[in-house]
Amino acid sequence: MPSNPDSAGIGAQMEAAAAVHLQRAGLRIEARNYRCRRGEIDLIARDGKTLVFVEVRFRRHRHFGGAGATVDGRKQRKLLAAAETYLQQYKQDCPCRFDVVAIEGSADNIQWITNAFGSD
Repeated sequence: MPSNPDSAGIGAQMEAAAAVHLQRAGLRIEARNYRCRRGEIDLIARDGKTLVFVEVRFRRHRHFGGAGATVDGRKQRKLLAAAETYLQQYKQDCPCRFDVVAIEGSADNIQWITNAFGSD
């Protein structure tokens, strides 16, 4: 159970705002909240022929660092593992990248970090 009862609702709202932002930029959302034994991916989108795995991070304020800074090495490894499972499960063989959508304060303050990290 979330420590803040509103946190799950806010998270869903911010993921929806991120999806709209990406769609307006021309990406096509293929999956939301993909879950597997190895982790979770907030959004999976298609940018032309590239499959984009998107982590959405929200922070009400920057007191402890920005939203984008919270995607640390541990989180990156979990995303990479979940993406590998997705690619195997759906037999995808295409270029991939990992983006972060950082939202601070409100859904009006979106920072989209393309190619935020990689598997190398």
